[in-house]
Amino acid sequence: MASKPLALCLRLPPPFLLPRLPFNHVSRRGIKSLSIPRPNRFNRSQDLPLLESTTAAALNRKALTTPLRTGALGIKKGMTAMYDLETGRRYPCTVLQMDRVQVVSHKTRKQNGYYAVQVGSGWKHPSNVTRPLLGHYAVNKVSPKRHMVEFKVRDERGLLGIGEMIGATWFQEGQFVDARANCRGMGFAGGMKRHGFHGQPASHGVSLTHRAMGSAGQSQGGGSRVYPGKKMPGRMGGQQVTTQNVKVMKVDGEKGLVVLNGTVHEHFPYMLAMLMFTIGSIAGPDGCLVKIQDAIKKPWPDMPLGPLAMQSIGESMGAATG
Repeated sequence: MASKPLALCLRLPPPFLLPRLPFNHVSRRGIKSLSIPRPNRFNRSQDLPLLESTTAAALNRKALTTPLRTGALGIKKGMTAMYDLETGRRYPCTVLQMDRVQVVSHKTRKQNGYYAVQVGSGWKHPSNVTRPLLGHYAVNKVSPKRHMVEFKVRDERGLLGIGEMIGATWFQEGQFVDARANCRGMGFAGGMKRHGFHGQPASHGVSLTHRAMGSAGQSQGGGSRVYPGKKMPGRMGGQQVTTQNVKVMKVDGEKGLVVLNGTVHEHFPYMLAMLMFTIGSIAGPDGCLVKIQDAIKKPWPDMPLGPLAMQSIGESMGAATG
């Protein structure tokens, strides 16, 4: 009997029964590689990248653009002008008044996930404050405030003591700040005023629609609908506007202490009202609230942080009044 061919005797079993052997092959041509690495289903290895979706990673990404110090609140009093004695140039300035700016509370990373300082300004009668907010002031031993805003800081070094007063000397002359305020509300405005539309022709077939918006979209090509974000008539203004890199021209700490007599504000015998002059205009009408903080696009001011900051401010105020 003739023997069978050697190829039939050494026939291999099906591929799914064979053991997985390392196959180090580098493909030189083609798009798909022949040696695809098997994923580790246990996800345990020393070469795995760090997770970037955690809270700690998010704080690290925002660390470079988060100010080191807290901000302050000011009331826009109006505009004036200052002259440079050397060049004779005239600079338009905005006057801000800081009325009893005080630290109300803290936000910590352990309890809230980030660091922030709650700052309040002004005064409000306790009968006009809700009970939950009144209890918040009572726990921190701070008087009720008319305005309260939260300023984020980078780490715990920027947390000031609760009850500390922040005056105009918190900022230095010549430094740059970012000012945020709500712009003047215009009410319901048309497309020409709100978005700068040119309007319809003044004649030649146009009747009573000279200032109309016109077409809001196509009929069939776009799905017979109006696209989201379409510029149309609506409410104009009344939104927060940030003015970056505003230069502080002058800080008047000498006139910040005002003594009040009589029964007006009898719970507060003094009012810390300091003036600060910034170059340029800031959004909002006179009397609006302005949030001021160190500019994120300029170098941070060379000032101490934490308790040392309030100590240096106290010394500068004492020197100014003395």
